[in-house]
Amino acid sequence: MRTTIELDDDTEAEVQRLRREENRGVSEAVNELIRRGMLRQRHREPFVPTTHELGLKIDVSNIADTLDYLEGPESR
Repeated sequence: MRTTIELDDDTEAEVQRLRREENRGVSEAVNELIRRGMLRQRHREPFVPTTHELGLKIDVSNIADTLDYLEGPESR
């Protein structure tokens, strides 16, 4: 596929660095950097939220009332 893209300064610098270090063309360097980014996303650890027992029983069916209860009405 042939297309035109505009690179930000930092991404252009990374493309140029890869071209110099590995003697690659622009298309090869851009494709390699895209592939590296795609691989990182596949190997992410699942997000596990940290929770703590507060001992409170809060009805969260009305979000505004819940926020007022937790943060106080002056937080608006």
